[in-house]
Amino acid sequence: MFSEAHTKKGVTFPKGFKAAGVKAGIKKSGNLDLALIYTEKEAAVAGTFTKNQVAAAPVYVSKEVVKNGVAHAICANAGCANACTGDEGMNNARAMAKATADAVGCAANEVIVASTGVIGVQLPMEKVAAGVKAAVTELSEDGSVNAGNAIITTDTYSKACATEVEIGGKTVRFGAIAKGSGMIQPNMATMLCFITTDAAIDQPLLQAALSEVVEVTFNMISIDGDMSTNDMAVVLANGAADNAKITNKDKDYEIFRDTLKDLCTGLSQRIAADGEGATKFLTIHVTGAKSFESAKQVGMSVAKSPLVKTAFFGEDPNWGRVICAVGYAGVPMEPKKTVVKFGGIPVYDKGVGAAFDEAALRKVMAEHDVVIDVELGLGNEEATIWSCDFSYEYVKINGEYHT
Repeated sequence: MFSEAHTKKGVTFPKGFKAAGVKAGIKKSGNLDLALIYTEKEAAVAGTFTKNQVAAAPVYVSKEVVKNGVAHAICANAGCANACTGDEGMNNARAMAKATADAVGCAANEVIVASTGVIGVQLPMEKVAAGVKAAVTELSEDGSVNAGNAIITTDTYSKACATEVEIGGKTVRFGAIAKGSGMIQPNMATMLCFITTDAAIDQPLLQAALSEVVEVTFNMISIDGDMSTNDMAVVLANGAADNAKITNKDKDYEIFRDTLKDLCTGLSQRIAADGEGATKFLTIHVTGAKSFESAKQVGMSVAKSPLVKTAFFGEDPNWGRVICAVGYAGVPMEPKKTVVKFGGIPVYDKGVGAAFDEAALRKVMAEHDVVIDVELGLGNEEATIWSCDFSYEYVKINGEYHT
C-alpha cells in the first residue's frame, strides 16, 4: 500500500498540493525549520489537538481555523514551541497565519499554524516572516521531503506515508508527513501530523473520520508518558480527485475512513519506533478485556512503566514488571485468569510464572520488535498500544534538550 515512490511524494502525492521546507534560522542547528503546505483549491479541514490544558498559541489559532471548516495552507515551524508565551505568543501565532495568508493569497483564518520545540520562548517573527516568503517561492510538487524534515526536532528521521484507493470510481490519493519522538503520550504527543487528500468529502464527515481514526492510532502511542502542549493532527481535503462528494456515512465513507486509519497506523508505529534513544519497538496487545477502554488502560499502564521499558532495553525478560503494571492499571483484573507472553512465549500463566525455553526467550528479547501479549480472560474486547524502551540515550537527549 505505501510504496516508496508514493511515500517520497508525501503530502504532495494527492492532486493539487504543493509543499516546501526552508531554513528560517529558528533552529540553532541551522537545519530546515519552516514547512509550508498549500492547496490553491479550497480544502475542507479537520483537526484533533492536545488535551493538555497548557496548550500552545498555535493550537488555539488552528482550532479556530478547523471550526470555520476550510483552509488553503499549513505553516509549521520547529525550534520554538510558542507555548507559555502569553499574549505576545498569541499575537505571533496570528501574525504567522497572516504572513502565510498574504504570501499565498488567502485569508488568515484559512491557515493552520503549528510549532514545535522549546517551551517558553517567543517566536523570532522576523525570521518566521522571511521563512514564509522563502517557502512560498520554493513550493513544488516535490517539496514534501523538505517539509517533513523542517518539522522534526529530536526525531532521527521524518515520518511520511502516501497511498491511493478507489472511491466512487475515482482514484483518490492520501499523503502525510509527521514528527514525534519524545513527550509522546496520548492524547497524541509532541506530535505534528499533516495529512492531505484530494477526496471530496463534507467537512463534518472529514472531522468524524479523523476523530474516529485518531482514537485507535495516534492515541494508542506512549513513549514516555508526557503529553505535549503543541500536538495536532490535521487533514486537508481539496476534492481535486472529482469523486462524488462523500456526504453520508456510506460505503465510500467507510473506504475513506479505513484508508485514513491505515495511513495513521503506519505513522503511529513509526513514531513509537523512533522514540528518543529507542532500541526496541514494543507492541502491547491486550485481549480478553471487558471493554476497549479497559484494554487500553492496561496496555498504557504497561507501556508507561519505566521498569518495563528499562527491562526491555536490557533484554531482561522480567515479566514481574509487566504483570505488576497490569495489576495497578486501575481496571478489574484477575491474576488467575491472566496470561502474559513475550514474543508468543508464555512467561506468566494464571497466577504464577510459566516454564519457558530460556534460549528461545533470549532470542525474542534480542529482537528490535517485541510483542507483549496480555490476555485478561474477562471479555471479548482488545486494544493495541505502540511504545518503545528507555535507553541511556533517552536520558542524555532530555537532560541536554534545553541547554
